[in-house]
Amino acid sequence: MSVVGSTANGVARIEIARPEKKNAITAAMYQSMADALAEAHDESAVRAILICGQKDIFTAGNDLEDFMKNPPADMSAPVFQFMQALGYAEKPVIAAVNGAAVGIGTTMLMHCDLVYCADNSVFSMPFVSLGLCPEFASSLLMPLNAGYHKAVEKLLLADPISASEALEMKIVNRVLPRDDVLDFAIKQAERFNQLPPASVRTTKRLLRSGWKTITERVIVDEASSFGQMVRSAEAKEAFTAFFERRKPDFSKFT
Repeated sequence: MSVVGSTANGVARIEIARPEKKNAITAAMYQSMADALAEAHDESAVRAILICGQKDIFTAGNDLEDFMKNPPADMSAPVFQFMQALGYAEKPVIAAVNGAAVGIGTTMLMHCDLVYCADNSVFSMPFVSLGLCPEFASSLLMPLNAGYHKAVEKLLLADPISASEALEMKIVNRVLPRDDVLDFAIKQAERFNQLPPASVRTTKRLLRSGWKTITERVIVDEASSFGQMVRSAEAKEAFTAFFERRKPDFSKFT
């Protein structure tokens, strides 16, 4: 299986488990994660949700071959179903990140409540270099967290983000040794077993209420632009170059 779900001690664990493909996410995997989030929401025994990958990789982002065969056309696409499920999650969501977190591997973290990463983690959002645009409200949340100029470096130029820089940019809560990340995240998730669940849900809702409406609007706006750009000549050149293992040539575009 490419997504493994399990529940133990009040924590629903959603594990991206496709290491042979660097945990690249397919449309089917997005749907599985959306379904797992919905199940965790409905299960009264679940007090928190944990998203993780493996010790050497969180996710390489979209599986580009699958992505080109099944480009998201509208908000009913599995990737947007996952975004909505994570964005609307009432229970606390904790992320444990090891290794690379590419594309949505970084943007999804902005919608988690607690994020812990390994000291070997590297984050990146190479949307523009693929002829695309930001997604999952990252064009809003990245400047809010890190400031406009830092967001330009990371979203327009796709500069990689080290673990220490991710902490400085407020993408993660804490940087830990790679062998400690998952256990620490699980312990943090289990702390919610000792807290009143209605109070936790209400406090999370209030914490997010200030930017909830605009975040939802930006997600839809980005999705509309993303859907148009994924079919553009620029994106075709970027993806063709990727598969042909060459540098893309954008000199003919204006």
